[in-house]
Amino acid sequence: MSHTSQQYSAIPVVSTTLVWTLFVGSVVLVAATAWFSIELAAEPLVRVDGLTKVMWVAVTFFSGIVQSFSRRYMTANRDVDLFFARIMLFTLVVMTLVAADHVVLFLLAWTLMGLLMAELIGHVRAWPQAQAAKRLSRRYFLAGSGLLGVGLLALSTGTGSATISGILASVDTLPRSTLLLAAAPILLAALVQSALVPFHGWLLSSMTGPTPASAIMHAGFVNAGGLLLTRLAPVFALQEFVMLGIVALGAVSSILAQAMMLVKADYKGRLGCSTVAQMGFMILQCGLGFFAAAVAHLIIHGFYKAYLFLSTGSQVVKKAPKTKKKRYPSVVTTAVALLTAVAGGAVFALLTGKGTTLTDTGIFLAVIVVVSVFRGATELLDNESLPALVRLGGMPLVMLPALALYAGVYNGVYVLLKDLPMVKAGMAMTPAHWVLLGLFLLGHLSVQLGWLQRSRRLYVTLLNAAQADPATIPGASGEYEN
Repeated sequence: MSHTSQQYSAIPVVSTTLVWTLFVGSVVLVAATAWFSIELAAEPLVRVDGLTKVMWVAVTFFSGIVQSFSRRYMTANRDVDLFFARIMLFTLVVMTLVAADHVVLFLLAWTLMGLLMAELIGHVRAWPQAQAAKRLSRRYFLAGSGLLGVGLLALSTGTGSATISGILASVDTLPRSTLLLAAAPILLAALVQSALVPFHGWLLSSMTGPTPASAIMHAGFVNAGGLLLTRLAPVFALQEFVMLGIVALGAVSSILAQAMMLVKADYKGRLGCSTVAQMGFMILQCGLGFFAAAVAHLIIHGFYKAYLFLSTGSQVVKKAPKTKKKRYPSVVTTAVALLTAVAGGAVFALLTGKGTTLTDTGIFLAVIVVVSVFRGATELLDNESLPALVRLGGMPLVMLPALALYAGVYNGVYVLLKDLPMVKAGMAMTPAHWVLLGLFLLGHLSVQLGWLQRSRRLYVTLLNAAQADPATIPGASGEYEN
């Protein structure tokens, strides 16, 4: 196909129009079902519940943004029609996944979602590194699908039901051994999908895909791990030690990924580590029993990460190196960031009711908000594009309304998910939770103060852990040396 004929292809226009139509339809569906109390189902294949409606709106919106951006970005690509076909099919598969009730349909949609994402990662057929990244990610995704299949088979066999709704209705009757046999592989499938450490290799090796593909992957695809845990929440929430393990895995991955982000030199690599850290936060929230918070987190993170990836071109600038000079003492920066973070945590606690007491895991969730705001405020205060006084004075004016908006999103998602089992599965704060919270804060403090970077051995370990597979790195094989 010639470049001229590509330019006037109808497929990008049709695909973009279709996805925005689906977005409008999803919004109308949410409003109509809320107003008229309509229940939609086509048993035993699909069931449209609160999680389905929330994700339909989010998925179609992200896909619409990416496709609208791609119509210009991908114009000169010879496989532009194939790209749009894959993006559109990916969107439809994810919409099927979040509505699927039959375990076979759910597993098929999960598997096809991974295979389509692998194709998007390896979209550039003439690029050996892209094909290597496609093969690597496909292995991870198929392994995750296999693990999910084992877990669903155990649940279906144990309950005698072939639907997710039927399984969840009977899951509390299953023996503890069966629950554990099912929970372990499903949890591993979620960790692989969300690229938590040590399964983060596929994500850091996936930068060969076109920027729009990276945007939809980081904004939506990796979030499916949290979606899986939310959909099957009773399988995990009925086992306290499993929930504690989920908290620990999310916390460790979040801390390690943020440490790896500090040693990455390339912008997209830093974004990849940031995504792993944010997915750690999301999985941690699931472990605390706040599945609605995890869904709200994946939506907000999707907005943010889609923007960052689609704007990566503006981050490449040419300027003379210069030595940074602090215009105000670092203690002032820290104090302003800390006060803003504490105030932000208080706003979140007051608006959501989470963290107002020390007896349930809501306090853990509120501390996560405080830590996140502190890190974000510190990074913004270190940005010298604005005068110091403007940054110091304007920080609370920017961050506190943002926290109020986040709390509003959380409350809205919580209401929409009210029909899901275990959506209100807040847990009591146990000594084990307090120990994990202390270790979580200590880990973030060590990253914030640079303790990890002071050890050469640890620095090298983090640098190696943050590397993509050599076969997926352009120039690693020496093709640019001649």
